[in-house]
Amino acid sequence: MASTSDEGPKPTRDRVSAKSTADPILRNALRYTISPKEYETLHKYIISRSKVLRRNAPTVAKVEKLVERPGRDDYNAAAVRASLRVFFATGAALKAWGAIKERLLGAQKQHGKRIPLWKSPNLRLSLSLSTILLLHRILFRFFTRLRAHLLTPEARPFRQRNKKTSRTLTSNLAPAIGASLAGFMLAVYPSDQLRVTISIYALSRAAEFAYNHAEDEGWIWGKEGSRWERPWWWGSWLLYPLTCGQLLHAFVFDRDCFPTAYGNFILKYSPEYIQGRPEDYPASLPWPSTNKIVDNLAEIARLNYPPFVSPILFPNTTTLPVSLNSISPITSAAHPLITSLTCATLHPSDPSCLRTYLTYWIRVFPRLTRFFTAVFVVLSLPSYKAFYRAPITTLNKLASRILLYSSFVAGSIGTSWGAICLFQQLLPRHLLATQRYFFGGVLGGLWGFIVRRNARGEFLYSARTSLDSLWKVGRKRGWWRGIRGGDVWLFVVSLMVINVVYERDARAIKSGVVRRGFSSLRGEGLRDVVAEEEKRIKDGKARE
Repeated sequence: MASTSDEGPKPTRDRVSAKSTADPILRNALRYTISPKEYETLHKYIISRSKVLRRNAPTVAKVEKLVERPGRDDYNAAAVRASLRVFFATGAALKAWGAIKERLLGAQKQHGKRIPLWKSPNLRLSLSLSTILLLHRILFRFFTRLRAHLLTPEARPFRQRNKKTSRTLTSNLAPAIGASLAGFMLAVYPSDQLRVTISIYALSRAAEFAYNHAEDEGWIWGKEGSRWERPWWWGSWLLYPLTCGQLLHAFVFDRDCFPTAYGNFILKYSPEYIQGRPEDYPASLPWPSTNKIVDNLAEIARLNYPPFVSPILFPNTTTLPVSLNSISPITSAAHPLITSLTCATLHPSDPSCLRTYLTYWIRVFPRLTRFFTAVFVVLSLPSYKAFYRAPITTLNKLASRILLYSSFVAGSIGTSWGAICLFQQLLPRHLLATQRYFFGGVLGGLWGFIVRRNARGEFLYSARTSLDSLWKVGRKRGWWRGIRGGDVWLFVVSLMVINVVYERDARAIKSGVVRRGFSSLRGEGLRDVVAEEEKRIKDGKARE
């Protein structure tokens, strides 16, 4: 019988230590939070300057050892890192904006039933944008690899059996189009005005870039130097008369389909045409609000512009239709020489439409000049070095821009209102009774010509606002019906167009910020491929 001392040593069981379980957790936490290069920068400028952080934080070498995996790329981890940063940054920005609106801009705090976290609009917007980024990167990588695999000789039998599918998947545009399917994640955000605004913005940018690409390819005007060159007067400013006409018509007849801030700006700088309560007017007597005055202008148009009978000359006569009694405080004191009810409402104290128009310029132009001076001075602060190098030239440019924009806005608003008086003199009462507001806005929009070289962003903004307003007016009047999730489909199609244009010719996207954004959206980093190519060409010429 063998003794127990003769038995060999028992195999020791590996004990699971806290360190062995912590390392994978730490490794994954670091991989999906920060890259080794980013941690090196963070360690250099922040961690190394604090004794407490330097003692407790892992070293750069340890982080590199934990995170880096030889032979495997970091694409998916980088996509997760980017999406998490977008999620938290968007959430923080929305929270800060809400606090600014409540404390500085006077917005009312919403009370009532507490909204569950998963229904919070801020959370769902952050989740939507971060998921779009994550899926776009993953889908772009997937379709790029699938295309490369299908182009190999080993995949020839598949290409021969499935010709149409193979042509689709091996197209050089397949990754760009396939990645755009990530745009469907916009549906995570609730269907409200912000989602529609995002879709319309994407649509306008897609149309802009597609037009630039078509123009560069010579599909519209022909190549440079050809017979059909683009006219000198052609540009984005031509959108403004049409959008200005639509917006004025919607402002008068469908104000519920018109942006409130835009309308308040128009009313603020229309003192000669929208009559405010006089300072010496008795507080006990009613006076129509600015919106009520605009509503009555619409009613006058629907009544085909009834003639004005002055109550001063005919005190015992009914001078207003029953539906227009709310503006009687304005028209009852109108000048007796005025014969148009519209003119009696817009400028009751002066019978001359031309003099009213000139007075409008005298009163409004200085106010707009002060407004744009404050705006452009603030916007020019980042470029203070240009003022230091050439102060006179910089001041001249700033003053010229202020005067041009002041003339542009004053002319647009004043001419739009003044054109209504002009049409009263030129057109019969029943001709284009309501449409003349559209044509008045078109005349006012022609002032965009003077800022055609500087106001491209403003013209495109007005076009987006007009498109949103027109869509709402059409739904209100039954011209068309919406489809469920139509704004999401519109966003996906717009994203596809932008991706295709970026793939075919990145130069058609004039904004370097947008080019860097789409490069990051594809997981290629914040690269401006156009600037890099231009620098490469410039360096090549310098070496020659």
